Amino acid sequence: MASIKFCGAAQEVTGSCHMLTSPALGTILLDCGMHQGGSWERRTQQEAFLFNPLSIDAVVLSHAHLDHSGMLPKLVHEGFTGPIYCADATADLLQIMLLDSVGIYLGDLERENRQRARKGKSLLEPSYTEEDVHATLSQCITKNYGEAFNLTEDGHVTFHDAGHILGSAIVEITFSERNKRKTLVFSGDLGNKSAVLMNDPAILTQADVVLMEGTYGDRNHRSIEDTVEQLITILEDTQKRGGNIMIPAFAVGRTQELLFYLGQLHHRGLLENWQVILDSPMAIEVTKVYDRWFDSLDNDEIEQATPSVHSLLKDFIPRLFLSVTPENSMAINKIKQGAIILAGSGMCTGGRIRHHFKQRIWDSRNTIIFCGFQAKGTLGRLLVDGKSMIKIFNDSYAVKAQIETLGGFSAHAGQLELIEWVSNFQSNPRIILVHGDPEALDCLSQKLWDEKGIESEIPILDQSIAF
Repeated sequence: MASIKFCGAAQEVTGSCHMLTSPALGTILLDCGMHQGGSWERRTQQEAFLFNPLSIDAVVLSHAHLDHSGMLPKLVHEGFTGPIYCADATADLLQIMLLDSVGIYLGDLERENRQRARKGKSLLEPSYTEEDVHATLSQCITKNYGEAFNLTEDGHVTFHDAGHILGSAIVEITFSERNKRKTLVFSGDLGNKSAVLMNDPAILTQADVVLMEGTYGDRNHRSIEDTVEQLITILEDTQKRGGNIMIPAFAVGRTQELLFYLGQLHHRGLLENWQVILDSPMAIEVTKVYDRWFDSLDNDEIEQATPSVHSLLKDFIPRLFLSVTPENSMAINKIKQGAIILAGSGMCTGGRIRHHFKQRIWDSRNTIIFCGFQAKGTLGRLLVDGKSMIKIFNDSYAVKAQIETLGGFSAHAGQLELIEWVSNFQSNPRIILVHGDPEALDCLSQKLWDEKGIESEIPILDQSIAF
């Protein structure tokens, strides 16, 4: 009998990983993501799989975000040699993201080992290396949306556009068991239908089991129109104070949406006093990938919003500065006012944004704008929750900058969109809610029952469900 074991993102938002086992399929991982929050080095060293990597036959990856893909090199390091199936554009993004993440991890590990050496402690061995990243990338097999392919002789997979980021997929797996055809649908991360660059998530109607994310299961997003007006107000208020704006932005998805809307504001004459700075080498490389895949984006909506746009980097925002080197990034500190700084990481767990916080978070003239979900335990979540003092690189800083949240730019479906998407299934499937904090999943589960009469389950970590 088929079963699903929940090895991550069970009543939490990060670390997506679900193990599907069936005689017809073998043992398949749906995603292999890292947990976010805390030290990158400590997080990676302490991450342990709830299964033997040698037992895994294949990985089916929903998309490239690290909380869905980040532990793939560690899986390979520990002996996994099978195929990693993903949608075509995902492989392009994985190369950038995994190489960037291993660089950060090994740098953090080197600093930790220097401290351990000074204290006479034994040194830590890396959980994975750059060689493991290259091996991971070599094991990727890419597929187009809507193209059914064989996982095994009697197991088939189809990727459908999830509308979350470039290459994001809803995973449909069909197989036979005891002369009965079964279908499992894994939503991955479902996109926000208001996102201008992404197509709307594909609608599926038949399944026996549906694993659906519930990141925003307890709330809806503001409309994109209201969100843009809020952004304009923030720009005006910060300009009056003589300040700068810092935006912790996820390199994949959020940065590209923000660039698009900032470009729109430029064409409306509303960015004349602002310099837009993209201070993230990874986000710059990712945006180049988006430009290469521009024709696969939601071109009808793009054309309606801003005609004749075919690139996010070429002339769309004339005063866009691409900050690549550490020297470029440090030079931003000299800007007294009028800078909009987009820098990673999106949850402030690392990257250049923390260095900008050191320079500006204690100054009430400045503004920090959050445009995406902040997981528990991250610096971003502490700031959104109103923390008045924070620690960055072991130094304490008073939080005097204005903290703003722009909900409409989220790359995730809101509560209403989640309910609408799952309501399209006509086969009365078993609904299992994952990838959400307990409060959000409880709220979504209750809403599904109250409004649609749909029952749902909320598994815990390491739980297995047979079907």
